[in-house]
Amino acid sequence: MEPDRAAALFFELFSGLPRQGPGTAASTRRALGLVPDVGPGTRVLDIGCGTGAQTVVLAQSSSARIVAVDNHPPFIEALSLEARKLGIADRLEARVADMRSLDFADGSFDLIWCEGAIYNVGVEAGLRDWRRLLRRNGHVALTEVCWRQPEPPAECAAFWNREYPAIRDTATLLEAAEAHGYETVGHFPLPASAWWDDYYRPLQDNVTAFRKRHHDEPDAQELANQCQHEIDIWHAHSRFYGYEFLVLRVR
Repeated sequence: MEPDRAAALFFELFSGLPRQGPGTAASTRRALGLVPDVGPGTRVLDIGCGTGAQTVVLAQSSSARIVAVDNHPPFIEALSLEARKLGIADRLEARVADMRSLDFADGSFDLIWCEGAIYNVGVEAGLRDWRRLLRRNGHVALTEVCWRQPEPPAECAAFWNREYPAIRDTATLLEAAEAHGYETVGHFPLPASAWWDDYYRPLQDNVTAFRKRHHDEPDAQELANQCQHEIDIWHAHSRFYGYEFLVLRVR
C-alpha cells in the first residue's frame, strides 16, 4: 500500500472517535490529582493529544496553561474548535508538532502529559528526550500498555509480540522509569471501560461502516481485518493486559 493511501485509510477508519486510544475522564482526573500544586502558573505539555479528550479534562479540572501537540492537523483543528466552544482557548493552545522533534526551549513546562502515545517513540526514548523540557522537580504522567498476568495465551502473546514487542509488566516499566532519572509518585491500572466505552465500541462501528464503503478494495479490507483482530483479542484476553497510568517526578 502506498504511504499516502495507507495514511488516508487509517485516518478515515479512526475519524470521529471520542478518543484515539484507551482512557477515561475519571482516570485523567485521578492522575492529575497525584501532581502537587497545579495552579495558574503551571505549564502543561500534552504530547500526542489526538482530538484532546484528556486535554479538555485537564483544562476543566485545573487552572493550568496547556499546550497540546499532535502531528495530524485535523485532530488539532478539532481540539482548537472544542477549546473555543468551551471557553478555554485562552489557556489551551493546540499545535501541529512531531513528538520526535519538539522545539520548545529547555525547562518550558512543569508537567508533561502523554496518554496512550509514548509507545510511538518508546518509553525510554520519551522519558530521556522530553526530560529537558521540564523545570526542576517537574512531572510526567503517561499511560502505557502492560502485562497484567504472566504466561498469556499463545494467540495473545503473538499479537503483542508482533504489534508492540516492548510490552512489559508494570514492575519492569517502573524500573525503566527509575533508571532514566524519575521517581514514581503513583500509578494505577485503567479500568476495562477505558478500552471499550469511548474507544473499541465506537471503533467497532467504524470498522463495520468502513468495510461497506470499501467492500471491493483489498487493502482497505486488510486494514479493517487488523482492527477487528485487535478488538477480538481484547474481548478474548483482556485480563492478561491493560494500560497503566504512571505519574513520575524528575529525580
